[in-house]
Amino acid sequence: MSSTATPADEPYVQLERADGVCTLWLNRPRQFNPLSEAMMGALEEALADIAADSSIRCVVIAARGKAFCAGHDLREMRSQYRKDYYQTLFARCAALMQSIVALPVPVIARVHGVATAAGCQLVATCDLAVAAEEARFAVSGINVGLFCATPSVALSRNVGAKNAFDMLVTGRFIDAPMAQDWGLVNRVVPAGQLDAAIAEYTSSICAKSPAAIRHGKAMFQRQRQLPLADAYALAAESMACNMMEDDAAEGIDAFLEKRKPVFRN
Repeated sequence: MSSTATPADEPYVQLERADGVCTLWLNRPRQFNPLSEAMMGALEEALADIAADSSIRCVVIAARGKAFCAGHDLREMRSQYRKDYYQTLFARCAALMQSIVALPVPVIARVHGVATAAGCQLVATCDLAVAAEEARFAVSGINVGLFCATPSVALSRNVGAKNAFDMLVTGRFIDAPMAQDWGLVNRVVPAGQLDAAIAEYTSSICAKSPAAIRHGKAMFQRQRQLPLADAYALAAESMACNMMEDDAAEGIDAFLEKRKPVFRN
């Protein structure tokens, strides 16, 4: 991947679609793909389009250049020294992250290089994450006098409280194997195998019932925020609704008849 300057008229996010998979490439490699206002705007637009497109079965968030994402654009932030600006900026980033959670299809982070601050938040927000062996992760705002409060929300929902707080108050980087051990990423592979590992996930997901995946993601994300009894009530209703889908009938019949199911697109 090239790390040369990106022309100003190049899109901040490049979209690639193939076989039900939409890949969103963060496309400001020279700046290490910061979540600037323009980058967030491009992601917001792309995610809104994907949410309305029933042909999309899975989303991959990837990045051009040497890094995945360096977090917020600090130069842009310092140019607007007003509390109301920062309130709007961080609320917008929070809404962007929540739109990934709310997306009806799985979202996979394809991570190489560094993912820092809001970039680490982006990885933690995705449903799945695959990292190259050389990838590194940090919530390093504390090193410049800024506690990574909004990244801490997603981070602490992926890794244990003590590990999350360790990262937040020290600003230290963790390597990819440690990120996997702590639960921040699912798999770590050599850089040359990153695309193949992503393809294993996307092909597996796309082979499943679209209705079941959509029911499942919505339920899974919601139940995590609920007390135990409420979570079971939600899960039971989700399964009952899922059972009424044609795909569930087809899948169960195919299992009983010892044949491969044919799910509806």
